[in-house]
Amino acid sequence: MPKISQKGQLMPSSPIRKLVPYAEQAYKEGKTVYHLNIGQPDIKTPEVALDAVKVHSLDILAYTRSEGSEDYRKKIAQYYSKNDINVTHSDIIVTTGGSEALLFAFGSVMDSGDEIIIPEPFYANYNGFSTASDIKVVPVISKIENNFALPPIEEFEALITDKTKAILICNPGNPTGYLYSKEEIKQLAALVKKHDLFLIADEVYREFVYDGNEFYSIMQEDGLEDYAIMIDSVSKRYSMCGARIGYFVSRNKEVIQTALKFAQARLSPPTLAQIASEAALDTPQSYFDDVIVEYVKRRNTLIRELKTIDGLKIAEPKGAFYCIVELPVKSADHFAQWLLESYDYEKETVMVAPAAGFYSTPGVGLNQIRIAYVLNEESLIRAVHILKEALKVYPNP
Repeated sequence: MPKISQKGQLMPSSPIRKLVPYAEQAYKEGKTVYHLNIGQPDIKTPEVALDAVKVHSLDILAYTRSEGSEDYRKKIAQYYSKNDINVTHSDIIVTTGGSEALLFAFGSVMDSGDEIIIPEPFYANYNGFSTASDIKVVPVISKIENNFALPPIEEFEALITDKTKAILICNPGNPTGYLYSKEEIKQLAALVKKHDLFLIADEVYREFVYDGNEFYSIMQEDGLEDYAIMIDSVSKRYSMCGARIGYFVSRNKEVIQTALKFAQARLSPPTLAQIASEAALDTPQSYFDDVIVEYVKRRNTLIRELKTIDGLKIAEPKGAFYCIVELPVKSADHFAQWLLESYDYEKETVMVAPAAGFYSTPGVGLNQIRIAYVLNEESLIRAVHILKEALKVYPNP
């Protein structure tokens, strides 16, 4: 029998989706499941985006340019300009989701066996992207005790070798909700310039910033023109996860031309999704203002309710819509499966994401979970109450 590749064997499973069969079985048993496990917003997609697809006048659903349509990229550049990010449409490649943009970044600046330094916990698929690209993730651990702030820059520098090609951050962070400060970005900028590395920033949660804090992009930092690669997406910003449209952005012309070759190999991003995403750029500011108010309420409700449970450590997020919680259990993986497979409270249970899958360091984060506060306040209150009752009777603390 032919064998699958070693790369295929090493490719990690999603720490979020591996529990789906247990959730499906819980549904079959008549349980209600509160999904705290996945960052799928329940906010409605802007009507202007949906209407653009409904009323399009296309006769042929044809290819677009490999880098995305020029008109769309010009509107993206205008959007960035409003956010104090000055780029032109030629600095932008439209991708099939932020995931493809990350794969283009890895393929453009790293070779097999090269290393990328990433503060952990980090978005779980970074592990998968690195495996697919045959590169090594070198983690630098951030800690729940200080809300997962940027580790000391000396810890980054100590990890740099002749194989190191880039540093990757997610800002605001998934799964932590941490928002890097302007000073922290400047520290990273100085480090990559000193060691001639790329700084890749996954900034898909840019709009989700709370408590009067300001978001600072790596693209706003002077002197990073040749070093900075920004990853972006419409998925969370406009609640358009299914559109699968992202952006690869860099002022480094050689990087853009290299990434374009990867884009050409997959021909073009999806046409109808580009039409919807271009229209979404006309979404009024009031939409985002309302969304921020809603997420602040949800975050505050979640944190308040979690603090009623003894024995938890809670990282209070400044952005995105995720929260890392440390539980008084040995294995969050076992606990998460038990919640779905063996537990219910009045025929209801919760689905959480075990946080170990957001680390690459073995043995770290084993008793942590990520909660996505993408449910309404009433559902969040109920879900945390179920979690509280479950911890009282969990047989394997």
